[in-house]
Formats: sequence, C-alpha cells, structure tokens
Amino acid sequence: PPPGTRVFKKGVERLGLTVYLGKRDFVDHLDHVDPVDGVLLIDPDYLKDRKVFVTLTCAFRYGREDLDVLGLSFRKDLYISTFQAYPPQPEERRPLSRLQERLLKKLGQHAHPFYFGIIPQNLPCSVTLQPGPEDTGKACGVDFEIRAFCAKSVEEKIHKRNSVRLVIRKVQYAPEKPGPQPMVETTRSFLMSDRSLHLEASLDKELYYHGEPISVNVHVTNNSTKTVKKVKISVRQYADICLFSTAQYKCPVAQVEADDQVSPSSTFCKVYTLTPTLNNNREKRGLALDGKLKHEDTNLASSTIVKEPANKEVLGILVSYRVKVKLVVSRGGGYILKVSQWDVREVKDVSVELPFVLMHPKPSDQPSSRPQSAIPETDAPVDTNLIEFET
Repeated sequence: PPPGTRVFKKGVERLGLTVYLGKRDFVDHLDHVDPVDGVLLIDPDYLKDRKVFVTLTCAFRYGREDLDVLGLSFRKDLYISTFQAYPPQPEERRPLSRLQERLLKKLGQHAHPFYFGIIPQNLPCSVTLQPGPEDTGKACGVDFEIRAFCAKSVEEKIHKRNSVRLVIRKVQYAPEKPGPQPMVETTRSFLMSDRSLHLEASLDKELYYHGEPISVNVHVTNNSTKTVKKVKISVRQYADICLFSTAQYKCPVAQVEADDQVSPSSTFCKVYTLTPTLNNNREKRGLALDGKLKHEDTNLASSTIVKEPANKEVLGILVSYRVKVKLVVSRGGGYILKVSQWDVREVKDVSVELPFVLMHPKPSDQPSSRPQSAIPETDAPVDTNLIEFET
C-alpha cells in the first residue's frame, strides 16, 4: 500500500475544537511564501450560538512571559490575520487543497477549512534566542502561531487556556545557485618602515550546510621586519535585532588559535578547518537558533536571505555569518592605518572578514510551490484511510 499522509493534529476536548495541519514548516521562496491551510473540527454541542475563528500571528518575544507586569507585555505582534471558519463566509471560499479535500471527507460534516494565503514578504523567519541555564518559560525570538477559538465576535478577549494553539515555522532553504567564492586581501605598512605585510584569505565556497566543515585558506607574505606570532580564525554569528531600533549582536560559534609564526621576509600558506555547530555552543545565552518546535532539537540559526537588500522595513531577527582571520604581530610598533589626511592611527594586529551563507539544503521531497489544487488529477489520490494523525 502507498505510504500514509502525515497530518499534525492538536485539540482541546473541553473546547470542542481540533486543528489539523498538513505541515508545520512553511517555506519562504523569496517571491512568495507557502500558504497556511488546514482544517478545523468543531463540536456543535459546545459551539451553541458562537462563531469559530482561526488566527495566524507572527510575534517577536523580547522578554520572558513571567516578567509581564503592570500590564506591560514583552512581545510585539508583527502580523495578525484572522479567518472565520464557522459559519463559513461566502467571500472567503476558495478551491480546497487536496489534503483539505481528504480531511473534510474523513472528518465529516463538522469539519471546516481555513486558509491564510498572502503573508507579507517583510516578515522574518522563525528564530529562537538560546535561553540561559536559569531562564524559564518561553524563549525569546520570532515565532508564528495558529490559534483557534470560539467567540461571539472576533474582538472578544479570549484567554489562552480557551484556545487551541499550534506553533508553525517560516523557513528558508539554501538557494540553488550559491554566490561567488569569498576572497579578501589586505596590505599593512608599519611605522618607521616602508615594507609591508600582505594577508590574503579565502573560503572554498560561499554556501555551507549545517554541520559542514569550513575550509579557510590563509596566505601571508611578510616583507616587513615584524614577526607574526599567532593566527586566530573564528566563525562569528551576527544577529541584527530590528524592532524599535536596530542593534547588532555578534557571537563566536567556532574558533581556532594556532601558534603558526611567519618570520620577516618569508611567506606562509595553510588551510584551517572549522565546523560551527550548536553542540559546542549550548551554554551561550542569546545565540540565535532556528525556530524550535516542542520536543524537537534545533541548530544554529540559518542565514537570512532578504530579496531586496534595500528593504529596510524587515522586522525581527536577521542572521548572517562571517569568518574572521586575525594575525597577531610581534610588539615594537604597530602598522599605519590612515583614516584621513590628518588622522593616522596605530593598530597592532592585522585582520580580515569573509562573509558566507549557512543554511539547510532544500529537502528532496519538498512539494512543488504551485497550489495543490493545480496538480493534475492523474496523480495517485491520497486515500483518506491512510491519513496518520500526529498529536
């Protein structure tokens, strides 16, 4: 027999509501985002004269829930959309996805579809900030949530306990065409000397998958009278927190310190390997991680790809990565860094940075981005008896 179709299910029996979703990860394809569609099963005996609503919310939580005092909330809703599932609105009717068709057939007359189609492009992806050992409650970060509830009107205030809530994620996968190979070089002259130190660094590619080692090629031409005493390589995560104002936080996630020396009038070439993983960084509070579902582990946050670099209205957390290569030079005079015609500063070490992308590959079984209703009926139908419900 064909494999079953996995469906995520969450319900509260005393509320007479159950939410069904075909998936919990919704992909941002840059030109559009997967629609969020599902089915709601309603108990008419509990409903009485009320209506049933489903809300999709994207929120930025920047403080612990148990710290909410004096009516102050440490969260900001970035996006809210509400769908009236029952009684169904004629103007809300749209073609059903194939999974919705099968679920409605299996669940019966008290099941009703819901659909959130147009999600704004400027919404961030799901990101969780790693809590410290003493932190309790829900972690800070950006999350998306489906919430179903019964009310006489959508304005009615509903307590969290009187709704069915299901966390979903907005995710991005690695682009099919990676960018050019990162490469950077710099030349530094020293005080009281016309001879220079040249540093060139490159990565073997621009795009890395989570858990993949990063090879950093370092080439030094030392024509100066100074000695390079150490070479320090680090992978840094940069998180731009865009909310009321923009702030950037950096955190090293992998580092190598080598006692490789480069004497005056000599050259040096070596490849260093680093692998940034969450396992080696679990104690770092505030580190950005990919959005987390309950009872599931996650990983370092994926790089954020923004369609329009000039789009400054993106709120949330934007993640990027860079490799920093630093040469520690012997004492006895720094090199010249000319900032302006009259401003000459003395700096001891030489360093460069190489930006790269860290993401998950697109799953091979990722369904087509076109609407499911557009799939030809010649495809093998999904038998409703083969639907497996995951609570």
